[in-house]
Amino acid sequence: MKEEAPLAARMRPRTLDEIVGQDHIIGEGKLLRRAIQADRLFSSLILFGPPGTGKTTLAKVIAAHTQAHFEAISAVLSGVGELREVIAQAVERRKLYRKRTILFIDEVHRWNKAQQDALLPHVENGLITLIGATTENPYFEVIRALVSRSRIFALQPLTEEHLEIILQRALQDTERGYGGRDIRIDEDARRHLLATASGDARNLLNALELAVESTPPDDQGAIHITLAVAEESIQKRVVLYDKDGDNHYDTISAFIKSVRGSDPDAALYWLAKMLAAGEDPRFILRRLIILAGEDIGLADPQALVVAAAAAQAFEFIGLPEGVFPITEATLYLATAPKSNTTLSYFDALKSIEEEGAAAVPLHLMDASRDAQGLGHGKGYLYPHNFPGHHVAQQYLPERLRGRVFYRPSQEGYERFIAERLKAWREASAAAPEPPPTEGAGA
Repeated sequence: MKEEAPLAARMRPRTLDEIVGQDHIIGEGKLLRRAIQADRLFSSLILFGPPGTGKTTLAKVIAAHTQAHFEAISAVLSGVGELREVIAQAVERRKLYRKRTILFIDEVHRWNKAQQDALLPHVENGLITLIGATTENPYFEVIRALVSRSRIFALQPLTEEHLEIILQRALQDTERGYGGRDIRIDEDARRHLLATASGDARNLLNALELAVESTPPDDQGAIHITLAVAEESIQKRVVLYDKDGDNHYDTISAFIKSVRGSDPDAALYWLAKMLAAGEDPRFILRRLIILAGEDIGLADPQALVVAAAAAQAFEFIGLPEGVFPITEATLYLATAPKSNTTLSYFDALKSIEEEGAAAVPLHLMDASRDAQGLGHGKGYLYPHNFPGHHVAQQYLPERLRGRVFYRPSQEGYERFIAERLKAWREASAAAPEPPPTEGAGA
């Protein structure tokens, strides 16, 4: 079975020294490396990272180093029944042989809360040392109690330099790889394989295996892998993106921050990544509309118009042509002047929450219903009857007289608003007090 296993399985590292990358957690002198080498792994671990970065490999290396009993299950294929069996055997093993049990659970985030809860007491009392592997953020996908009792180690995508080492090993290893064959890879083919593997060693080795096994040797017995062969073997770069996982939230975060930061090039890159991975364009458009109001606001009032128009246009045409209004909105918002003064709403809200809501001043009340009986609207000055269609009068409750919530920026159109508002506020500050509200109701 080992001989017939896929190349990626055959080339899996067997020792810590064979593992490529992840020096930040298993490099010389690092805590995890020392614990593995000394077989002193008593604290549970959660290994978190993208596919093909070595989570399962690291667990298997731990299994090879430890004197404890090592058990491995997959959360995709196993449930509470299998867990109970593992626990029962662990109890017997502890009683009869005083032997620890290390339990590796692959894709641990696939277990629901009840299944993870079933594991918790046995981790807590030390019967089980857990090693969980997940591609999702454990702080969101693993119950808090398990996370608090585990050390979290984040594995990083492999660099092209790391992948080059792995590729060379596979080509030179005579026992597990292709060291016994004459394989010649053109330089452009090599670069293509490394670049399109997206930091995933498994993806690289699977592509190499397909290229080698599907290419007949030439007259000299050499297998020649050209760029065309490499492109067929790994036709499309794998876009790491899970619509319900970290990549979804991290990528939209990068996109929004790039637009907010006025970097149209970065914004286009993250937009392309999302759309290439199958993200719902409506989700992107909703975020752009929010950004237009939150991060641009009155610095460019057209930003909200453009974003809303892009959303409407997309509904008319859909993909693939719908990418044009999405791109137009992205570029417009990325290059627009920025202001977040719409957040002043929350200053007004905070005033109400902390001080309570004040009554409406009498002169601002609705005069159409109770003007004669209660004097609602008495003393109100109609702005259009005055020069410049403005007249100084108080619009805030008296106890908030002079309170400022909105402070215009000096960006874009908002600087013109700031000029007008300054004059209006100065006039309002000098305006007489409005009529009293006694007897007017709340």
